[in-house]
Amino acid sequence: MLGMYKCRPLRFYLASTLLVFSLLSSEAICPFGESGSALAKRGKHSTVAGAVKEYGPLVRDRLKYRFESRGLVYPPRKLTMIGLKEERVLHIFTPDKKGKNELIFSYPIVGVSGSPGPKLKEGDRQIPEGIYKIIGFKPNSIAHLALILNYPNKEDIKYARQEKRSNLGSDIEIHGSFWSTGCLAMGDSAIEEIFILAHDTGLRSIEVILSPCNLNLKEPELDMKTGPKWLPEVYNRLKDRLSEFEMVKEISTTIPWNNQILSQ
Repeated sequence: MLGMYKCRPLRFYLASTLLVFSLLSSEAICPFGESGSALAKRGKHSTVAGAVKEYGPLVRDRLKYRFESRGLVYPPRKLTMIGLKEERVLHIFTPDKKGKNELIFSYPIVGVSGSPGPKLKEGDRQIPEGIYKIIGFKPNSIAHLALILNYPNKEDIKYARQEKRSNLGSDIEIHGSFWSTGCLAMGDSAIEEIFILAHDTGLRSIEVILSPCNLNLKEPELDMKTGPKWLPEVYNRLKDRLSEFEMVKEISTTIPWNNQILSQ
């Protein structure tokens, strides 16, 4: 397992303490220390337009440069976001002129919760696993900015009905800051780029794939015999989809607070 299941170094707890004090003062420190979010106020914007007006000029030049330097048009006509829970990375792909999926960004997920396996109920702290859509923006999130996922989707509801489960949970997001209770916490600077990229692309053109790990390289570290009976079906579907994307085997960046190299 990765560092998320190991003992945290002292600086992780110091950082967590800093977050508590920061939230009490309506400010939080950006984990990456990049410009644009060093002291981003929680819930600063009441509208999407307000957030786009402030952060768009800060990040669009970077976004446009990344796309145009690879011969791609900005904004893209389609995006696929792939969140790998064990590897703690969010890959973002867009099709090139020939329709081939090209990796355009890889962001470390700085905060995760739970363990391998799908989200089943409210309070289990699990990050969902499956194929989702972004259904809205949250410009006034306590975690700076957020994209709202359509969890539970039709598939989650279908399996819950089969097992007579209720209270599946909700409010699963891709958001800023660095704590998580079932969401992907990306850090403030990263979520500003992702938020503007999603806004400029359009929600209907974005797909989000959440997987326990890169299933084309390894099996998830959980006992399939004790998991839901439908889980192999979900993982086979995810594996087929992930095979459409060429993901790098190593990323030269570290997760804040534990110096864990992101790798696949």
